[in-house]
Amino acid sequence: VDKGTTRTDSMALERQRGITIQAAVTSFHWKEYKVNLVDTPGHMDFLTEVYRSLSVLDGAILVVSAKDGVQAQTRILFHALRKMNIPTVIFINKIDQAGVDLQSVVQSVRDKLSADIIIKQTV
Repeated sequence: VDKGTTRTDSMALERQRGITIQAAVTSFHWKEYKVNLVDTPGHMDFLTEVYRSLSVLDGAILVVSAKDGVQAQTRILFHALRKMNIPTVIFINKIDQAGVDLQSVVQSVRDKLSADIIIKQTV
């Protein structure tokens, strides 16, 4: 998103601002499965757009920026996913940016979202 290369951001304003505004779907095949990915906005102003997508999900990947940490909208969305019993993977991105303290971000996820997490990292 930050580099303007996201395939699901089709609106000019999305590409210009570097944020997702409207939910979009893309698909790929893996083994004998067809996987549909729903890319939803992460910005607080567009949470309604996210809520519209929740009912069709079998699972979710909740992206947390290591640079920005757990935001208010992250907490709101995580609790909605839990309430709907949607299995969720928390993915911490931007861990390679200068000044990022990964352990602090992980602790923030534990404190603000769930202590019941498993850390998996491959470099």
